[in-house]
Amino acid sequence: MTKTLNSNQFVLGGDLKINRLGFGAMRVTGPGVWDYPKDVKGAINLLKKVVDMGVNFIDTADSYGPEVSENLIKEALYPYPKDLVIATKGGLTRPNAQRWEPVGRAEYIMQCVEISLRRLKVDQIDLYQLHAIDPQVPLQETLGALKQMQKQGKIRHIGLSNFSVREIEQAKEIIKPVSIQNLYNLANRRSEDVLMYCEKHNMGFIPWYPIGDGQLVKGAIAKMAEKKGVTPAQLALAWLLKRSPVMIPIPGTSSLDHFKENMGTLQVELTDTEFNELESLY
Repeated sequence: MTKTLNSNQFVLGGDLKINRLGFGAMRVTGPGVWDYPKDVKGAINLLKKVVDMGVNFIDTADSYGPEVSENLIKEALYPYPKDLVIATKGGLTRPNAQRWEPVGRAEYIMQCVEISLRRLKVDQIDLYQLHAIDPQVPLQETLGALKQMQKQGKIRHIGLSNFSVREIEQAKEIIKPVSIQNLYNLANRRSEDVLMYCEKHNMGFIPWYPIGDGQLVKGAIAKMAEKKGVTPAQLALAWLLKRSPVMIPIPGTSSLDHFKENMGTLQVELTDTEFNELESLY
């Protein structure tokens, strides 16, 4: 289904060659992932710079804004570079800025796909991910809708977000997922079994919240970073890239400086000793 190329590339779904350090477009929205940012022009310029600096995998969702992130991606990057892979998600609604609620009814999921197609101005979505399982709707119904949209050519590949190994196995009876997007970082490895599953089955693993909270870049990791002459965030991302060849981190930011810092991770080489030392900190 998928295979790795060199240390910085991955082939998603067997045909989409991506650079493993991607960009998460959640933070280009306003505070609380709600509405447009105060500096819309700055967000558009950031997205253009993302592609200019070699990122060819951008992750977003219809609930970011809602709609805002997808709209800004289109405004900044359409017509898209041929090698750009845009992944989006559906299945979470935003009744207000504080609430995220799953809705997995077939008709809603199909509507989400159709609207994202129009919003992004594409005929086919490269990677469409179910954002979360709706406990009130049978998984067969939700994923069946995505399978139908894939058969119609509106989705190239299907991914899953916030899934356990058991749930992935259930999903594979209905669809052929090529990626899993779960919470994972140096300090939070509760999805370790999911990562190992992805490695075994050659599926992409997309860790959300890859750098973690502020505590992750303080203390011992900060001392290690200073000694190595890099930033704590770069160290945390470098650890992820070395952890697994199927790992596809998508650090997101609204700051061009922070984005450039994150891209500097590609110049950071961790020795096995440094990798193990970082791992033992958490």
